[in-house]
Amino acid sequence: MNKILREKHHTHNAMSIHAQLSPEAQAALAAQKRNSTISALIISILAFGLVILVLMVIALTVNIKSPPEIISYSSGITEDEEIDRPEMTQQVERKPSSPSSSMAKVIARASSSPTAVPVPDIEITEPSLDFGNGDDFGDGWGDGDGDGSGGGGFGNLPSSIQKRCSKADRLARLNANGGNVQCEEAVMKSLRWLQKTQNSDGSWQASHKCAMTGFALLAFLGHCETPTSAEFGETVEKAIVYLVGVGMANNGRLSKTDQGHAWVYEHGIATYALAEAYTFCNSLNYDIPNLAEVTKQAGDMIISGQGDSGGWVYSYASTNSGDNSVGFWQIQALKACKHTKLWKDSAFKTVSRKALEWLERAQQSNGAIGYRGGGKNPGLTGGGVLGFQMWGKGKSKSARKGIKYIRTNTDFKWGEKNSDLYYHYYNAQAMINSGGADWKFYNTLFRDELLKNQSEEGTWKGVGHSGNLHMSTCLATFMLEVYYRFLPATGSKN
Repeated sequence: MNKILREKHHTHNAMSIHAQLSPEAQAALAAQKRNSTISALIISILAFGLVILVLMVIALTVNIKSPPEIISYSSGITEDEEIDRPEMTQQVERKPSSPSSSMAKVIARASSSPTAVPVPDIEITEPSLDFGNGDDFGDGWGDGDGDGSGGGGFGNLPSSIQKRCSKADRLARLNANGGNVQCEEAVMKSLRWLQKTQNSDGSWQASHKCAMTGFALLAFLGHCETPTSAEFGETVEKAIVYLVGVGMANNGRLSKTDQGHAWVYEHGIATYALAEAYTFCNSLNYDIPNLAEVTKQAGDMIISGQGDSGGWVYSYASTNSGDNSVGFWQIQALKACKHTKLWKDSAFKTVSRKALEWLERAQQSNGAIGYRGGGKNPGLTGGGVLGFQMWGKGKSKSARKGIKYIRTNTDFKWGEKNSDLYYHYYNAQAMINSGGADWKFYNTLFRDELLKNQSEEGTWKGVGHSGNLHMSTCLATFMLEVYYRFLPATGSKN
């Protein structure tokens, strides 16, 4: 009996178990397990993602609260602090987000709207001066000794300009060409004096402002001081903006007047400075409104103002003569214009050829080049030689005769008539371009004499045509920059 009961009980359990494990039940159980597993997996993923998100928020909060560390890099080259100046690179560009007041003046003048608000331009009324009395640069320039009335990325530059912008190269050439540390110190002193004597409108002096501003601007550019320069950038930009403003108000004429003789000198000097400034600014991608337009208009005025003779005279009159004191500035300005690439090179072919032909006719048999071709003011010979050198004729017979004349007839004793810096400004350039014994002779003649006669404030008080303190200081600065300056394409065919 017990055995039977046990067998029945076993059979009953087997049947119960068999019922629970039917296929339908197994399938349902498997589906339930899968759903549970998937749900658990999804919950795990969401939980993990939430943890990551919380950690990211925490990290972001920490970064925001912790200011970034600013790391500066300095050059490993140690220089003498007295002659050193901060070198600018293309990464440091002083570009204001909004126009400065001087820039705004140019923009306002450029507007042709009849409703534009005029920008006042107040200046001292200038007396009418007769520049040039028939024999020289003009007695109006040398009067007085006033000191004013107020207030990296150079790879695109012409090679003759580019090298002055490398401090290492500049100082190396200064030493190699017979200069010294005192020359660099003297230049920096003069530039700082010019900076201090700049008028509030960006100009210099109370009269003949365009010419005097052109002189100062060329002095800064000669040391590769541009609108991006750390120490002199604002000074340079204000000077450029002033000249652009005058040009905009006078259809490209860089003078406040078209009367008398002075404006022709002014226009040539200022065009030279503005064209060189454009070349720098264009290379640096530094935009000054209307700079290109005014430079182009000013250069066109010089080209069209050339006389039938090939020279230039007062008022740009068309004559069969030429005033070399006027003409040399036009010749230099045109070379600077050529480097701007605002013109095709062919635009300068005829005008430069005619200019050199005139100089050849104006030269005397002994090599001297005077005022209008006669024997007066042979001290201008250096300017004629420079003209030949600038336009690819530096080895010509005329240029060599001029160099020989300078060697034979030039002296430099400070305070005496032979120390007229207006003549020596040209001689210094002509002689360093000639090089060799010619430059050694001239460098020995002028360098120390010039250095020991600079005032403590950085000026030179010249004699003769360079009697104006501002003008003589600029001319002396040009002479001490000649070791590395090499005016645009001087001595080359570029």
